[in-house]
Amino acid sequence: MSRIAKHLLPDSAATNALGHLEIGGCDLVAIADKYGTPTFVYDEAHLRARCQEAVRAFGRQRVVYATKAFLCGAMARVAHEEGLLLDVATGGELFVALNAGVPGSACVLHGNNKSTDELKMALDAGVQHIVVDNFDELDRLDSLHATGAKGAKRARIQLRITPGVAVHTHEFVSTGQDDSKFGFNLRNGDAQRAVDRVRSSASVEFVGIHCHIGSNVFAAENFAQAAQIMVDFANQLEVEELTLGGGLGVAYIETEHAPTIAQWAESLAGATAKLSKPTKVFVEPGRAIVASAAVTLYRIGSIKHLPGIRTYVAVDGGMSDNPRPVLYDSGYEAFLPARAEADRTEHARVVGKHCESGDVLINDAMLPSGYAVGDVLATPVTGAYGHSMGSNYNKVTRPPVVFVRDGVARVVVRRETFADLVDLDIADSV
Repeated sequence: MSRIAKHLLPDSAATNALGHLEIGGCDLVAIADKYGTPTFVYDEAHLRARCQEAVRAFGRQRVVYATKAFLCGAMARVAHEEGLLLDVATGGELFVALNAGVPGSACVLHGNNKSTDELKMALDAGVQHIVVDNFDELDRLDSLHATGAKGAKRARIQLRITPGVAVHTHEFVSTGQDDSKFGFNLRNGDAQRAVDRVRSSASVEFVGIHCHIGSNVFAAENFAQAAQIMVDFANQLEVEELTLGGGLGVAYIETEHAPTIAQWAESLAGATAKLSKPTKVFVEPGRAIVASAAVTLYRIGSIKHLPGIRTYVAVDGGMSDNPRPVLYDSGYEAFLPARAEADRTEHARVVGKHCESGDVLINDAMLPSGYAVGDVLATPVTGAYGHSMGSNYNKVTRPPVVFVRDGVARVVVRRETFADLVDLDIADSV
């Protein structure tokens, strides 16, 4: 197999005079030496370029970034500066966005089980709107409004609709089918019952409808099908706003190729052109903004050859910084940043350092011959659902996040320390 495919790397990836891979003008081997491993390295220009591409296709304040994919203060500011709204699904995500200086009006609250405290927090922050997921949530909003001061502001809401569209993605991230924990079912009449209720409610301002069909969706026809169903319902209801959600897929391995944001916009255009009245259309591109913007740097710690079976290459991270292979059987590629142009001819199973046989990052990776203990190994397309889903399993400290741009590397999330692991402990009193 040849060198790592360029379409899996961040936009600024290039090979320098030493034969090392650079991102944002920064040598990845030098970054590993300076900041240690594992480390997430993000191409900031790539992040901004994807935001700008989405804004060109849909307009400012019409693209809703899924903070669950990757969130820290620096990322919240990048998305906001580039004209995106931020989708927050918990009080914690909302707090991080607000703490980064993002106004509540640039946030949208999601979630299938929002607590009363989270709803109150969103109302106090003045979020752009709340995507209401179920009847119990409407009860909570009624209660909040009833106990508030006289003339309390009504919550601006969109109703999340389950359109009955099944997509080709992992079952754990498929959300638009009838059998889903999310939203008001369109086919069984729940959606219309919810509409009837909110239209007569004193506690909410019903502004629109929302759908989300799944994450990492590659088939443009799935988006088009859902969009047409939602446009038909929007026309029936004559709503002011419509959100067409569903995470656009990204390529993780060499043989995959995903639609661009522009191509995704084209797949929605046929349906949205049929809206019967001027309607604000919002979209949720999901991981497509951040996934391919980052690589994770590891260092090889041990190599175990089992003749006639396989070779195990163990790195100093694993399921604690990338749980997707364990959760979804997700595929990844690997390469050595110090030999960016080298052909990858050797098969190996890349595993982590955790006490689990299932702690496998890449089941059958291709690496250049001659790799050795101490080499820096990188996995691309780790910008989404790595840092955000990370854990301290085995009390491993979580990696730092480094943004690179124009030859400058800056730490935006520091590496955890052992002291961080005990900061929340309460000492026993005698």
